[in-house]
Amino acid sequence: MKTILITGVNGFIGSHLARRFISLGHRVKGIVRPTSELSLIDGLELELFFGDITLPQSLRDPTRGSDIVVHVAALASDWGPYRRFYQVNVEGTRNTAGAALQEGVNRFVYIGTTAVHGFGGFADLEESAAMARTPFHYCETKKIAEQWLFNRVRGMEVTSVRPGNVYGPDDHTFIDKYIDALIRGRLAYVDGGRRLTAPTYIQNLVDGTVAACLEPKAAGEAFFITDGLDITWRAFTERFADELGVRPPKLSVPYPAAYTLGYLAEKLYRVAGSSSPPAITRYRACNAGRDYHFSIEKAGRLLGYSPAVDFDASVARTVHWYREKYGEG
Repeated sequence: MKTILITGVNGFIGSHLARRFISLGHRVKGIVRPTSELSLIDGLELELFFGDITLPQSLRDPTRGSDIVVHVAALASDWGPYRRFYQVNVEGTRNTAGAALQEGVNRFVYIGTTAVHGFGGFADLEESAAMARTPFHYCETKKIAEQWLFNRVRGMEVTSVRPGNVYGPDDHTFIDKYIDALIRGRLAYVDGGRRLTAPTYIQNLVDGTVAACLEPKAAGEAFFITDGLDITWRAFTERFADELGVRPPKLSVPYPAAYTLGYLAEKLYRVAGSSSPPAITRYRACNAGRDYHFSIEKAGRLLGYSPAVDFDASVARTVHWYREKYGEG
């Protein structure tokens, strides 16, 4: 049995990880901010600590006695000031890793993102490929944090898990909004939806992350964890439309136009001082308008990872959750 500390344990990914580790018989601890919503971990047998990854002094007590730290907490968005992204994603990671080092943690598993490689248009990209420079605060700060972990941390094993576009039950960052727009006919393809995407169903991500925590061969390595599908945005969207019993989008916007619209919308929203992003941003245009596909061969070879939940089951489970949650579709 291991003692596993999860930062951001109350969130989408963190809560699913906690349930899995508990079911496997491990002792699970979690860090949440005092003002956090806790409904996703309600009733779970875990030891909860109130802290903040941007406040180093709040991290020592929860880290003490942990074998593995899974660092999930992050600012995952395509909107907001760079300083806030840097504070949470870079400084927060350094603070958490520093506390883990001081408390003798054996392994630090960082939940990164495939987006550190940018949106240059690629298929079957491998983990050894160079990380790209992008104009997106999320990508840049997640890249800085991961590079710092591998280049600067000594005396503790570091592993990075880089998921693709994560979705599934309890996802309030992407899929509930995507389904909502699909039902209401407010969704449009970029470039006809013909670009490859990298969906990652939450339970498949949990499988890969658990293996990255427990497999000795994972030390010092980074892994792409996706569903391993050669699937376009059109195919992804049409499968959800079929499950929901609604029509798929008819409108399509060329990628250059979508990117320009995102750029202009961001300018206007910043001038207006909006705290919420526009419906189209450059990040979203790039994600949908460029091939974005990654090889999971390394995860299969070193972790024994193979996506256990297939796409049809993933969609069915996600739509079932959406209907239960919102009573629509």
